[in-house]
Amino acid sequence: MDKNTQEFYDRLKVELDLSTTWPALYLFKFIVPSLQDNIERVEQAFDCMGAVIKTTKSKTGKFTSISVDVQMKDSQEIIEKYIEVSSIEGIISL
Repeated sequence: MDKNTQEFYDRLKVELDLSTTWPALYLFKFIVPSLQDNIERVEQAFDCMGAVIKTTKSKTGKFTSISVDVQMKDSQEIIEKYIEVSSIEGIISL
């Protein structure tokens, strides 16, 4: 992980810890190229967590937005999920 990415995650962790009482519901938002494998990999990352997952295709159908509403135990668990899905080609975390 490069220095800028690590700094981003460090800042996010601090902000989450200051603004949230854990455990808490957290809304992840991602955009992926509309390949079934990409969508399935995001869904698998949250499998067995009781997540509510909504997908919406773009007007052109080239991209799919994925919203994941899920109970997270702490900020570190959120960071680990972002890192886990970052390996999906073309994913954008919002």
